[in-house]
Formats: sequence, C-alpha cells, structure tokens
Amino acid sequence: MNKWITTALAGAMAIGMGASFAIAQEVTLRCQHFLSPKASVPAFFMQPWADKVMADSNGRIKVELYPAMQLGGKPPALYDQIRDGVIDCGWALPGYTPGRFPESEAFELPFMGSMSAEATSKASWEFSQKYLTERMGDVHLMATHVHGPGVIHVKGTEINSPADLKGLKLRGPSRQANALLERLGATTVGMPVPAFPEALSKGVVDGGVIPWEIVPPLKVHELATSHTQIGGDRALYNTFFVWAMNKDVYAGLPDDLKAIIDANSGLEASGLAGAAMDRGDETGESVVRGTDNSVITLGDEDVADLREIGVELTEKWIAEMDAAGLDGAGMVSEAQALVAKYSDGGS
Repeated sequence: MNKWITTALAGAMAIGMGASFAIAQEVTLRCQHFLSPKASVPAFFMQPWADKVMADSNGRIKVELYPAMQLGGKPPALYDQIRDGVIDCGWALPGYTPGRFPESEAFELPFMGSMSAEATSKASWEFSQKYLTERMGDVHLMATHVHGPGVIHVKGTEINSPADLKGLKLRGPSRQANALLERLGATTVGMPVPAFPEALSKGVVDGGVIPWEIVPPLKVHELATSHTQIGGDRALYNTFFVWAMNKDVYAGLPDDLKAIIDANSGLEASGLAGAAMDRGDETGESVVRGTDNSVITLGDEDVADLREIGVELTEKWIAEMDAAGLDGAGMVSEAQALVAKYSDGGS
C-alpha cells in the first residue's frame, strides 16, 4: 500500500510539474522592420507594444525588435518573411509589391485619409476586416495603419504650386502616389524610404514625398532645401502598413498567450500605430522649421486643383478594380465612410 501511495504521489507531482512547465512556457518573438529604432513607429509604437506584451504575459512572451533589416533581406520582402516564418512578426508595407494587395490601395488614393493618422489608421483596420482577411489570410494581422499627410521635399528649388513639379525626378512611395505625381508632370523613381537620402544626395532624384515624421531619422532636412505641405482637411496621400505575425507561430501559442496578443491587436493597436505617426509628424515639422529651409503650404486654389485630379485618379482606380473583379466603388465608399467616422471621433 505504501509503495502504491508513493507511486501515485510521484505521478501526481509529475503531472503538476508538467502543468507548471506549460504555464511557465517562454516564447520569443523575433520582429523585424526596415527603419531606424529612433523613427516614430519603432519608438512610439513597436517598442511600447513589445514592452506591454512582455508585461502582460509576466515575461512569458519576449519580443525582440530588429531594426533596419538586421535579420537580412530587403524591405519589399518583409511580408513574405512573416508568412514564411523567416521572422516571427514584423512591419510590412504592401505598396512595395504593387498589385499584390490591391484592396489596400483604397487607403493610398489621393486625399482619402484625414489629417489624423490615428483616425485614418482605425478606419484602415475596420476596412481590413472586411476586405483584406482573405488576401492577407496567410499571416496573422495584428494592426494596420497609415502615416500622416505626405509632404513634398526637394533640393535646390521650391514647390510653390503643383506646376512646379513638372520635370522633377521624385522618389515615389506607392503606385497611387506615383500616379498623382506623374499626372502633375514629375518622373517618379520607386525605392524603399531608407534609400531616399542617398538617392537625393547623389542627384538620382530631385526630391520625394514622405511624411514629416521620417525626415529627422533619415536626415532629409540636411539634404533638401524646401518642403511643401498640402493644406485642407485631407492628406495628399497615405501609405498603408501592416503589423503582423507568422500564422503558425500565433497558432502554436497557448490560449492564454494568444489572448494577450489579441488584447494588443486590432482597432486600438492600429490607432496607436497611427498616433505614433502623428506624434512623429509634430516633431519632424518642428525640427525642419528650426532650420533655414523653406516650408511652404499650398493655398486653397492649388489644393482644389489637386483634389480634382485626385477624383480622376480614384475613378481610374475604381475601373481597374472592377476589371479585376473587385468592387472598386464599394471599397472607395467604405473607406471614405470609415475615415469620416473615425475622424469625427467614432470608436
């Protein structure tokens, strides 16, 4: 009898130790992006996100952030790195692979986004749940967001009206932003944003369009001499980003750790990523205004002309989507309604 009791106790202890081991399971998430750690999204969103996930899990989830593609590869490959498990999670820009994620372009159309990246980012998340769950079903989306209003930065000249863009070579960020610039007579040169400073310094481009927030980290203000922003209540253009995890890595988490990832994903996480961009825009513009560079804001008449062109390009995009079997008009209408909803304080 004593031998049986001893054996039973040993078995119970083994089961208990196994349960404790499961509870104490540690997970390390290796997350990569293509920016400096001092840039707005890494500093004000990714690192706080990582810290909160680690705190919420009592250290059971460890998040390692790798900036500037330290784990290898080029920025356009980030989505596939997440999908294929090269990294556990990361920050990808669908626009770097034109045509692959056509639905996401609804938020990159001219004057789609509001002047608040936080509001537009919340809108992008709700939109993504309706239109991108199938297209991006090979990764686990945790957030989608946009940056703030695009600004035109040039070297050796000034953009005082849209006509001044004619003949310039400009770094273009996305297919839709490029279409707008080309419609105004510029020649666009596609490249990931980290390549922009070198291209500008070597004269490969005369300038480019990026939001204020990334100007100081890339030191663009030390190369460009003039910066032109667009007035009004809508952004000249936005770029759509995803913060995602490898699907198998997420599926392999214990349920309680999945719940922690879920609690730090979705609408609020998307808004926080956008808010990081807004915060960076304030800092970036302040830095530039502290230099001798000129800062120009286009007037109402010029903005009205640009918005008319934006309508033309949006109609063209709708026709392209319809030809591809997608509901172009429906996506534009939905995106516009969601941007208005969250810009008016919706939640």
